Amino acid sequence: MRVGIIGCGAIANIITTSIVPEDNGIEIEYFFDKDIERAENLASLAGGVAALDFDNMVDNVDLVLECASPDSVKEYAPKVLTKGVDIIIMSIGALMDDEFYSEIENLAKENCARVHLPSGAIVGLDGIKAVAKFGLKEVSLVTRKSPTSLGKKIDTEEVLFEGKASEAVKEFPLNINVAATISIACHKDIDVKIIVDPKVDRNVHEITAKGDFGEFKTTTMNLPCEANPKTSMLAALSAIRLLKSFNETISVGM
Repeated sequence: MRVGIIGCGAIANIITTSIVPEDNGIEIEYFFDKDIERAENLASLAGGVAALDFDNMVDNVDLVLECASPDSVKEYAPKVLTKGVDIIIMSIGALMDDEFYSEIENLAKENCARVHLPSGAIVGLDGIKAVAKFGLKEVSLVTRKSPTSLGKKIDTEEVLFEGKASEAVKEFPLNINVAATISIACHKDIDVKIIVDPKVDRNVHEITAKGDFGEFKTTTMNLPCEANPKTSMLAALSAIRLLKSFNETISVGM
């Protein structure tokens, strides 16, 4: 499988340096970034090619991995799907726009392509998907982040946001993709609270789900990426796991 990457920052770097083609048949060959120097640096590290022409990259790969931003998803995902090429979207917040979600879904169907959304920086997504249409009544997310990860200088806990996921991803487009992931998985605009907490040094996500099935809670305490404290290490690892799953004979979980 030949892969091209959009966005050559911290997540792309972790994924690229963790994929061994000999083990799983995945070859990350092309690197595209509006900052061409970043693309060149990562391409050099991986023995790949810095793509100057986006369309040319898409014409030469089997799958595109987006690691950039919600704006990049809206700009490039339709072009990828129109060419019948699969895409992995990391900046899932872009899909909270209902009109854009429908556009992406229709383009994928029309061109026999697939859109893959990794579980990202949370655990428990399999359970949420399992109960989504079987009496799921309530889902909420409480996220705690350090002041550093949000670019703030405070010494007391502060609630930055409380509301629906669709609004959270607009206010924090680079910080709260997990809210979009959960919402899309359970077909609900979930309740979200974002807290900046000087007492934590990790990105903490607490999910509560209640319904006819009972109730479950999960807590994920992620170490942030050293290169980008806005991003949890687990987000990159989930994409690596997804990539490797494409060539597996036996699959566990959803």
